[in-house]
Amino acid sequence: MGAGKQIEIMDCTLRDGEQTNGVSFLPHEKLVIARALLSDVKVDRVEVASARVSEGEKEAVRMICRFAKANRLLHKIEVLGFVDGKQSVDWISACGCQVINLLAKGSLKHCALQLKKTPQEHIADILNVLSYAEAQGVKVNLYLEDWSSGMKDSPDYVFQLMDALHDKPVLRFMLPDTLGILTPHQTETYMGMMTRRYPDCHFDFHAHNDYDLAVANSLAAVKAGARGLHVTVNGLGERCGNAPLSSVHVVLKDMCHMATPIDESSLVDVTHLVEGYSGIAVSPNTPVVGDNVFTQVAGVHADGDNKDKLYCNELAPERFGRHREYALGKNSGKANIIQNLNELGLELTPEQTKAVTKRITQLGDRKELVTQDDLPYIVSDVLKHNTPNEVVKLLSYMVSTSYGLRPIASLKISVHGTVYEEDASGDGQYDAFVKALRKIYKHRLNRVFPLLENYQVSIPPGGRTDALVQTIITWRREDGRTFRTRGLDADQTEAAIKATIKMLNIIEAPEQEN
Repeated sequence: MGAGKQIEIMDCTLRDGEQTNGVSFLPHEKLVIARALLSDVKVDRVEVASARVSEGEKEAVRMICRFAKANRLLHKIEVLGFVDGKQSVDWISACGCQVINLLAKGSLKHCALQLKKTPQEHIADILNVLSYAEAQGVKVNLYLEDWSSGMKDSPDYVFQLMDALHDKPVLRFMLPDTLGILTPHQTETYMGMMTRRYPDCHFDFHAHNDYDLAVANSLAAVKAGARGLHVTVNGLGERCGNAPLSSVHVVLKDMCHMATPIDESSLVDVTHLVEGYSGIAVSPNTPVVGDNVFTQVAGVHADGDNKDKLYCNELAPERFGRHREYALGKNSGKANIIQNLNELGLELTPEQTKAVTKRITQLGDRKELVTQDDLPYIVSDVLKHNTPNEVVKLLSYMVSTSYGLRPIASLKISVHGTVYEEDASGDGQYDAFVKALRKIYKHRLNRVFPLLENYQVSIPPGGRTDALVQTIITWRREDGRTFRTRGLDADQTEAAIKATIKMLNIIEAPEQEN
């Protein structure tokens, strides 16, 4: 399948991905995402907008083009335009962009029913735009919208279009499965017809995921000779979305042994960036970038990995700046427990391990989430002695809030046996508590307190007002490394405080880190 062949990756998160229901990026958000895609992820091209949409869209394109020009990346910026005479070309040129992705009709049905034109009339309109764009110094890629339906229902129309345009100044012919209706077999067949009939043309394939086949169809297109693929971060896009960047990359690299420009160590970061700006959460079981994809649950899997990595594939988490985890719960088994104990540097006798396993199974049966951070505390509880290396202890605290006044926190903690007291006010009860801790670390201990990077609260199913609250906090160290701690309590503030004390014990006792 063309081992070593370079496949061009065009990301259209900022154009097609923005058509996701409820997603609209601000101009500065578009700039930040475009910078990340080009500078960190290193995609070949980005499609950043549609022409003539709004003044806000124009400002976003201008900002991105200024950045790209300053960094010699302007040729990688593309904007969707329309067969509308001079209007789209002028709009795109005014933004400083040099590439138009011209949207033509790739099926007779679209041409006749939407445009109400004959194929000859549509071809003439396209040629007029091509001629004007060339005169303005704007390069052209040509979309054949609804190409998949065209190949199924009106292939003669598709070939009529291509016969008239294949030798014209078009850099790439971009073939979309606009309605997501193709199977991998059909994709390979139709793309093969295009590449054999027009061997000198560069073809991109643009997949939609209505039947959950976007990645498989992208692979089939490449197999048939497509030289470029269109993707979006997190699979964003209209209806069911587009082919996800991360999945397409790993399939091409691991299964087809083809090259892409992608720096896979940046995939998780760009996933979280787009997740934050779009407000569309990534499912935990999303391949490559989901929270759970490198977590083994079944005990037999941990046992196999411990003996000879029997349950590992080429998707090593280290490739993506991550690490493999072994879940703790009712399905864990002794092997999972041993793996987690080994990572923590804790050695137990077989009897002690059996007792800890039993306790974790009991917690799992009650649907309580058990993490590696909790393991030392469970071990301590089971073995009836103080928590190992609990060097930071919250001796007492008080948080208060009242109408018209800022919340106040007073606390007393013990760090390596030395007691410290402090108080502070904040924007909320937990904020006041953390500010008091920061005072101790800055003024009394002369150390840097980790940065709180993300704060996530969830309530177990049931919806009762007295339900337990789980707080998961992501912390960033001074060296840039991140880690998470969890707290569980009926009170949200108390759960967050528990997670914070766990964090302090981790940084004060590095040997317990994940």
